[in-house]
Amino acid sequence: MSEARILVVDDEYLIRWTLQQGLAKEGYVVFTAESGEEALVKLEEEAPDIVLLDIKMPGMDGYEFLEKALRVDPGLVLIMITAYDDVARVVKAVRLGAFDYITKPFDFDHVYLSIRRALEASQIKREVKHLRREQKHQIGSDYIVSVSQEMNRVLQVAAKIAGSDTSTVLLQGESGTGKELIARAIHDQSKRNNKPFVTANCAGFQEALLENELCGHERGAFTDAKEVKKGLLETADGGTLFLDEIGDMSLGLQARILRLVEYRNFRRIGGLKDIEVDVRIVTATNKDLIKLKEEGRFREDLFYRINVASMRIPPLRERSADILPLTKYFIQKYNEDFHKNVQEISKGVEDFFVGYKWPGNVRELKNAVERAMILIEEDVLQMEHLPIEILGQASRLGKPIEGIHIPPEGISLEKVEEALVKQALKIAEGNQTKAAKLLDISRDAFRYRMQKIGLL
Repeated sequence: MSEARILVVDDEYLIRWTLQQGLAKEGYVVFTAESGEEALVKLEEEAPDIVLLDIKMPGMDGYEFLEKALRVDPGLVLIMITAYDDVARVVKAVRLGAFDYITKPFDFDHVYLSIRRALEASQIKREVKHLRREQKHQIGSDYIVSVSQEMNRVLQVAAKIAGSDTSTVLLQGESGTGKELIARAIHDQSKRNNKPFVTANCAGFQEALLENELCGHERGAFTDAKEVKKGLLETADGGTLFLDEIGDMSLGLQARILRLVEYRNFRRIGGLKDIEVDVRIVTATNKDLIKLKEEGRFREDLFYRINVASMRIPPLRERSADILPLTKYFIQKYNEDFHKNVQEISKGVEDFFVGYKWPGNVRELKNAVERAMILIEEDVLQMEHLPIEILGQASRLGKPIEGIHIPPEGISLEKVEEALVKQALKIAEGNQTKAAKLLDISRDAFRYRMQKIGLL
């Protein structure tokens, strides 16, 4: 039985009913629409994996819907419904982005085959859509991809904070764990979601400019103040102000932030009246604030003021169940951005990714996938496509790679690669194709490595 979701769009009731009955018996989740206009609404509400679409419809025809649907979801798979001999219309639809077509009257064997081919070609797209649907049910946001218990607990707490009236939140976690995404999720699920979400990097503030950045200035307040400037607090009024890297501020800056957090009022530079704002302040840090407080490097009063609702975002190594879903999410993103068609991840890459510690967390994983996707030409992500820095980092962290263990005294990654290439050639008796298969890489990639070590 399949969990794939199919939207059938046709102005004829009998066509819709026939397809719905037949596809439901195969285990598909089926939705129907009698017009292109209705189908666009269903597209947003139901997030189908495949659309079966009649070309000839009154009002918005199949061509117009196809173009609009692909703008909404570039990864959507559309199969056109057409008359048996309408070749010209099929050709036009395929040029516009349709995956396949089926003809009236229906041969259901052909219909099922077309759908199976479409699903096989879009496996990663479907998994990412499923994750997005699940995430929407959990926190109403498709920003965060998560299936792990650890992260789901974080999202549950985030949802509770979003629905509360607390005005100050503290997010703690290593760099790259997604603290800003959690802050955005809190904002999106709150009653403030129709007001601005404003970000500021505290580490980037110069003490002399902090007041101007947060509070703004009046015209003529200083030489270059040629017009009134609203500060970040005023811009975020009614919404959320996200102060990132708050643990990196000097004690002087901390004192100024404390007053703003405490009273939510300020004066623009050169101003004569106080301005009050209703803003939720979400702070974030990758530092141990308790340790900094004990060392006298973080104000105790500011710590207790921002630590009203506190959350720890776990590093990726503590939620390994999210690694492959995130990888597939990023592959789909870069398939669309770079016009690639990567549909699978090799077993070697899956094992490596799950076992790797990801010191840079989700950000490092995203960067690794992006760099691989820039260069990849095949439809399967293999070890050969991974950035060499990731493999080298794994070596330095003591991760065994493909059965190779790093000795205590260390070893050169280039020497390991050279030894493996030579050993593969010896086993394959000089046959480069067989040697490449032994290392699970393409022949071109193997020849590149031979050339690099001077064997070509």
